[in-house]
Amino acid sequence: MTQVLETPLEPKAPPTPAERTAHRKALLEWIGIHSLGIAAALFFTLPFVFVFLTSLMSDSQALSRDLIPHTWEWDNYRRVFDTPGFLTWWRNTLFYAFLGTALTVISSIPVAYALAKFRFRGRNLALMLVISMMMLPPQVVIIPMYLFWAKQLDLSGSLWPLIIPMAFGDAFSIFLLRQFLTTIPDEYVDAAKVDGCGDVRTLLKVVLPMARPGIAAVALFQFFYAWNDYFGPQIYASENPGAWTLSYGLESFKGAHHTDWNLTMAATVLVMAPVILVFFFAQKAFVEGVTLTGVKG
Repeated sequence: MTQVLETPLEPKAPPTPAERTAHRKALLEWIGIHSLGIAAALFFTLPFVFVFLTSLMSDSQALSRDLIPHTWEWDNYRRVFDTPGFLTWWRNTLFYAFLGTALTVISSIPVAYALAKFRFRGRNLALMLVISMMMLPPQVVIIPMYLFWAKQLDLSGSLWPLIIPMAFGDAFSIFLLRQFLTTIPDEYVDAAKVDGCGDVRTLLKVVLPMARPGIAAVALFQFFYAWNDYFGPQIYASENPGAWTLSYGLESFKGAHHTDWNLTMAATVLVMAPVILVFFFAQKAFVEGVTLTGVKG
């Protein structure tokens, strides 16, 4: 019978002073980075926590020194929905956000595709015009635009002056999509054309499936803009409460309940919740689309 001899393990050498210093430095860096991350997370999270907890307080406890509700008043949210006009504001906001986003994406994709993949005289000039439109504040053209929509077409008191222009593209969406489409190799487009695909079919069958992250990023940007838009509804729809959106109606709600801060906070939570949920479920596509738009100019 063969006897197996066990070789004793050599004792581990104690760390040298240089190794101890490096380990201590790495530990301090880890603690510092994570401390900054936790502090930043608390900085951005605590205001939402405060708003949510205040929305569940009673009328007498709201904005007191207490941070935790004595009784969780979930009925505050029902009282907000029972406010006259609140459901109308929801419906108008959903209509404005979804229809505006769809029109912006549909109208911006062909322009971005042409600027990214077509070679034609004046392409750089067209791109410069798109960039210059991004630099133009909307307040500069609001007076002639209002006169056109209100006096010529008589559409004041509605959201159509905000929705119809989205059917003609958006400078920021065109530029963002163009930047993303330039990351798609031209070989895919050339191969599709060799197989007999025209420009429209190449866009629909080849380019769009590869551009989903960029399209998702543009759609989210536009949806967030429309959902939070206050300036536009104030200009065109302020005279008609039936056309108010949540962002503009919330100001009226706060004025009517300026002493009921728990109801104001509950209404604020209801306005913020859809945007937070949309970003939570679509953040992967959003981050990927925004990241890849800067890979190639």
